[in-house]
Amino acid sequence: MRQRIDGGWDSRTHLVDGRWIEREPLRPEVEPGLRTETRLLPWLAPTLPLQVPVPSVVGEHPLRVRHRRVRGEPGLATDRAAGRRLGQFLLALHQHPVDEAVARGVPDAATSRERLGAVLDTLRDDVLPLLPAGLAGDGAALLDRLADTPQDTLVHGDLGPDHLLVHVGRLHGVIDWSDAHIGDPALDLAWVLNGSEPAFAEGVAATYGAAPTVVRRARDWHLLGPWHEVLYGLETDQPDFVTSGLAGTRDRLREAGR
Repeated sequence: MRQRIDGGWDSRTHLVDGRWIEREPLRPEVEPGLRTETRLLPWLAPTLPLQVPVPSVVGEHPLRVRHRRVRGEPGLATDRAAGRRLGQFLLALHQHPVDEAVARGVPDAATSRERLGAVLDTLRDDVLPLLPAGLAGDGAALLDRLADTPQDTLVHGDLGPDHLLVHVGRLHGVIDWSDAHIGDPALDLAWVLNGSEPAFAEGVAATYGAAPTVVRRARDWHLLGPWHEVLYGLETDQPDFVTSGLAGTRDRLREAGR
């Protein structure tokens, strides 16, 4: 039995026989990330304090990747204890040897920097001109700051509430690793420290112990989040994403400027 699951922007997802998650890339550029998951996650899973998928390739043309369903549902973990659990998880993840991650297919620092530069250039060309004149300077300064971030740590790359699973009231698992790369550890703290509930964020901060410079960069990455929504809407001709993304971009830049 195959049941379609409303997924994200990158993969078509099904629940198979009630216990398997099966994913197919929606675009060719998504395929390498899915293949990397099949080499990276079996290595990571035994070392992390939260459950992660352990996928394998089960089909080609189109690519199909399958893993046993991780228990839990996407939801807001709001308490300090859950924050401490995620802080422990991020400490463990960010301490993994970069060279071993790269050997399993994760984009290395040079590749990540090149890709980041290309994305920031596209955001500068396509999204920045859509901002009100009063916010354009702040937006340009944000892009400039993020262009100079370190690329030296294995990161999840897309850590938000949709990818955190809660089971019986406890933070239990972390899913969707196709954006994993060697990058800035502050990226994994962006939503965690700036978009989650205060008690949860405090638990993460107390356990992870991020330096002030990392905390500042995490805020910058959080400010950039809605820009990607605008870009996705432009690239897929979905005006609703453009509208909502621009609203979020304006709100975050204005709040940061107060």
